[in-house]
Amino acid sequence: GIVGTAAARELSRYCGSVLLLERAPDVSMGATRANSGIVHDGYTAPPNTLKGELSVRGNRMFSQLSEELGFPFRRIGSFVLAFSSEDRAKLQELLENGRRNGIDDLELISGDTVRKREPRVSPEAVEALYCGDAGIVSPYEAAAAFAENAVENGVTLKLNHEVTAVAHTGASFKVTCRVAGEEGTVSWHGEAVINAAGLFSDRIAAMAEADSFTIRPRRGAYLLLQRGSAERVGGVIFQAPSAKGKGVLVSPTTWGNLLIGPNAEDTEDREDTSGSYEALRGILQQARMSMPDLQAAAFIRYFTGIRAASDRSDFIIGPAGPPGYFQAAGIESPGLTSAPAIAVLLRDLLTDGGFLGSRKSAFQQVRPPVTLPGDLLPFSKIKDQINLPEGDSQRIVCRCEQVREETITDAVNRRIPIDSLDAVKRRTRAGMGPCQGAFCAPRVKELLMRLTGLEEQQIRMPEPKNADLLKRLRKL
Repeated sequence: GIVGTAAARELSRYCGSVLLLERAPDVSMGATRANSGIVHDGYTAPPNTLKGELSVRGNRMFSQLSEELGFPFRRIGSFVLAFSSEDRAKLQELLENGRRNGIDDLELISGDTVRKREPRVSPEAVEALYCGDAGIVSPYEAAAAFAENAVENGVTLKLNHEVTAVAHTGASFKVTCRVAGEEGTVSWHGEAVINAAGLFSDRIAAMAEADSFTIRPRRGAYLLLQRGSAERVGGVIFQAPSAKGKGVLVSPTTWGNLLIGPNAEDTEDREDTSGSYEALRGILQQARMSMPDLQAAAFIRYFTGIRAASDRSDFIIGPAGPPGYFQAAGIESPGLTSAPAIAVLLRDLLTDGGFLGSRKSAFQQVRPPVTLPGDLLPFSKIKDQINLPEGDSQRIVCRCEQVREETITDAVNRRIPIDSLDAVKRRTRAGMGPCQGAFCAPRVKELLMRLTGLEEQQIRMPEPKNADLLKRLRKL
């Protein structure tokens, strides 16, 4: 995920050998994939906590990282809405908490001022806390960028490798993995181990006989509206938080969609990312408190993420157990925001422990430019490009998002192996439009086979979503 890939990229600055293990067939397949993409400013985290310190640091790192690595990031500001006197008191608490965390771009503004800046906000909102430094990022694109740049700088990435054992053998660790589709196991030896395993970090800690903690999975669902739905929405719209969390947000994405969610429910199943009509309906109803004109007919997808909440009140970062073992666990919100700063903290901890060599003189700071789709054009201007012959770089493969062959070719020819339509989608947006791949899936599959040499049965297809559920939601 975002923490592991950011850490790998940071460690790749140094001489030595770094191995990045991932049990899934691609990076960013867990909580990072199903993340709101909000880069928080740090006013919610308690002072004198890692959450508070690292979210403030991480927020300030995103602009430069976006420039260096070429992933989408926009600093658009955020509003926390109050609808009652109790909410207004909560905004005052957040303001004071933010100032204790060193944040000086916070201000309380009236409901009328909110609506001058955000005309779609409900007339019931009486006040808001405005934060100018909040931003939005494409989380899975950022994780892929970190991983790709890490590999460019010498990191070895092993996908489809599930860790089954971590043993401390005196001067080193032996890490054993089960490889998907293969018999037996493979093992590596290293002087240090970083556990950034998200939902499964408590199990890795138990393998290493490190300090124990428990992950308490918390499921959250989102609804995504089609591209262009974020018209007249300039910033992230929050509601005053409660004991259950930060509430349902309404936010633009970096590509101009509108995203609403999440809810929050504890779960025992760490991999159940299904959605329910009742939960998604509740999200829409709550989001309409902030923005009454939300159009359900514009929904194109729902998705669910499971956050790696723990039985601790703060991030779990630092050395634990055998010498050379480090935790980066319990990384829930604001984990995405904090990820770059977590990577730097881990680097410093490994340096202090004598596990890192000298800095590389030839570190590649900047990722080669990425070929991405542009703004959507009227269909009349692109229809002829849809029927261009295969192999033409300007042939449009995905009609909804107007993704050309050159974009998919660029993604496939980069440093991370791609063998699925989902991996193509996360890097190029092919399949992210209103038809959700109904038109472009066969085209993407054929192109992927041609570019990679994979057989048809080797191409991983997307897991189907409940189309009937989406139809019901569109009627709300």
